Amino acid sequence: MPTVNVYLIFMGNCEEAFLFYQSVFGGEFDYVGRFKDMPVEEGSPGIEDDLKDRIIHIGLPISEETKLMGSDTHELWTADHNKGNNFYISVSVDSKEEADRIFYALSEGGKIQMPLDNTFWGAYWGQFEDKFGIQWQVNYDKKDK
Repeated sequence: MPTVNVYLIFMGNCEEAFLFYQSVFGGEFDYVGRFKDMPVEEGSPGIEDDLKDRIIHIGLPISEETKLMGSDTHELWTADHNKGNNFYISVSVDSKEEADRIFYALSEGGKIQMPLDNTFWGAYWGQFEDKFGIQWQVNYDKKDK
């Protein structure tokens, strides 16, 4: 059965925000990844030094069913980033087939930002904006299976 959680996007202060959320909710982060952890494709200039320690993904379980997740972005990647539109609804599913079904059904008539694909962190993941302007991510975490 799919679970739905909120995914927050920050402009460089994700770690600070999540340390605050952890102080309120308690618990331990289940993952903390930084941009410097991302593999660099051959011929790519890589990540600028001032961005390497920004958060690429962080997860804070709130209960068995819910998790607060987030990452940093940069002005060059997200020119229209504003407080209020800096979140995604994240849907986690139990199979690749379910990920495909939900992703393509919800994105119909919308704008795919990152197509579903295998990721370096062990998931099958993609993100899009639906036809109503709502931002979504669909995730199948293959390493849990």
